[in-house]
Amino acid sequence: MGTKWFAAPWGVALALVAVTAVAAPTAALGRAPDRARSAQRTVLTNADAGRTVTASPGADVEVRLTHHRVDGLTYSWGIPTSGDPAVLRRTSGRTTPGGDAAAVFHAEGGGVATVTVVPRCRADQGRVCPLVIVPWKARIEVR
Repeated sequence: MGTKWFAAPWGVALALVAVTAVAAPTAALGRAPDRARSAQRTVLTNADAGRTVTASPGADVEVRLTHHRVDGLTYSWGIPTSGDPAVLRRTSGRTTPGGDAAAVFHAEGGGVATVTVVPRCRADQGRVCPLVIVPWKARIEVR
């Protein structure tokens, strides 16, 4: 019975030591916890086309676009680009085989940059893609 009594406190103590060991380096390095860092990230989606967003220098802007299908036409995305990398620099970007795209931009310095991506149209048999396709754009003001 004595072994069971000692096993529980030691297990709890080891768990507390493990949690403290993981949390300590972050605090020791002066880094903010993840929830504080997430406050400095703005996420834009398909619905944010045409939107103007303000970001502080050092903040991140993430763009997540999902493909969509309408009337036998499938619209997929390439990797979004920044119109001014000195203001808003892309740090990562990817596409999926299904046509979704994501990119993260880092606000470098003051100014305005436009993030742009043009959707690609793929038509089912018997359908025709439109001649004009409107790009997805968002204006990012870094100040």
